[in-house]
Amino acid sequence: MRYRYYTCDVFTSTRFGGNQLAVLTDAQGLSDRQMQQIAREFNFAESTFVLPPEKGQTRRVRIFTPVTEVPFAGHPNVGTAFVLASLGEFGEIGAPITVTFEEKAGPVPITISPRDGTLRCELSAPERLTLGQTVSPESLATAVSLAVDDVLTSTHPPQVASVGLPFLIAELRNRAALERARADMPGLEALRAQGVTPDVHLYVRSNDEFDLRARMFAPFDGVPEDPATGSANCALAGLLSHYDGARDGTKAWRIAQGVEMGRPSLLEAGADKRDGVVVATRVGGASVMVSEGLIEVG
Repeated sequence: MRYRYYTCDVFTSTRFGGNQLAVLTDAQGLSDRQMQQIAREFNFAESTFVLPPEKGQTRRVRIFTPVTEVPFAGHPNVGTAFVLASLGEFGEIGAPITVTFEEKAGPVPITISPRDGTLRCELSAPERLTLGQTVSPESLATAVSLAVDDVLTSTHPPQVASVGLPFLIAELRNRAALERARADMPGLEALRAQGVTPDVHLYVRSNDEFDLRARMFAPFDGVPEDPATGSANCALAGLLSHYDGARDGTKAWRIAQGVEMGRPSLLEAGADKRDGVVVATRVGGASVMVSEGLIEVG
């Protein structure tokens, strides 16, 4: 059988920037194995497979990396909503609308808004922020080929955070350290042996047009480096809000990612805090269509 697919670049308004995504807009009839094969064939960080809803929401969406299915991810949701909206699946969009995708991590609401002649999509994370294990600066530095003094711990130690998908998040001293970072497989394996996710999200504070600059490495998921990681930056927004001294309020960050890969991305992340607790996180941005075609299956 033939299945129609679309590819888009997510978290960018410039084609061939941002994070690549393949979307099969009608994946009915595909087995789990076939979905995984297709994701491996595209070999993007993720590919999505759109199905009819089972729980009364807008669509059911399954997300695969080249090697595994994941319960939730950021740029696949933003990009899938963008593709479906661009194809007219949700009717004419003259004002913001919200659609909800059913995923393994739970329902994912996405607001689609017209902006400057295109569509901006922003997701709300399916889970509240949860904080997990911390690791030593030494272990983190080894895992990303840096010196211990490149790792900052004044705000928080290297720590696992999740809003649907866990990442080990660490702050680095400066942009030079961020640029030097490289995945060290034995170091990442050592983290995994400790029961810590080896998906590492690094960030620095920036004093330019961005608030933060970030990089994310997940080689065990078939993603040596990701140019724009919505789920990780959503968790980062929650983490920073958690450690902020304010008990209430809304925070927002403009985050650059993918620059070192030659695929610059802009992610706009935010978090809401009430009575000292992070109650919601979100991330959004622009996308641009790249291609469409048919893939033969079976």
